[in-house]
Amino acid sequence: MTIKAIQDEIIDEFSMFEDWEERYQYMIDLGKTLPLIDSQYKTEDNIIKGCQSKVWVHAEMKDDKVVFTADSDAIITKGIIAILIRVFSNQHPKDIIDADTSFIDDIGLKEHLSPTRANGLVSMIKQIKMYAIAYQTQLS
Repeated sequence: MTIKAIQDEIIDEFSMFEDWEERYQYMIDLGKTLPLIDSQYKTEDNIIKGCQSKVWVHAEMKDDKVVFTADSDAIITKGIIAILIRVFSNQHPKDIIDADTSFIDDIGLKEHLSPTRANGLVSMIKQIKMYAIAYQTQLS
């Protein structure tokens, strides 16, 4: 599935909910489905800087695609990273680098986060794209 198709799917899913309380619950549920990051990757090197809570993201290349695993010690943040992992994992580095992230605005996520969580979201996206840049450089 393309990044855009996954983003459209997420937009559709979020549009089913009447209010933000239901959307937060959905994000929490998504966080519970996040594949567990191997404990060896829960290191300082994999912590996203700029997040209020701890968020670990690990990336590796498999079949020319970047595969991400992640975790967080906060339930809402874990839901946020679960959404990002769903969108960007198992994609080619160039597609991740070139991806538009306006779907986050389309689901209203950024405007319903505290300023520190919104900054954390930006930091998560930035780190995911940095991993993609690093892997794209290796492929070139």
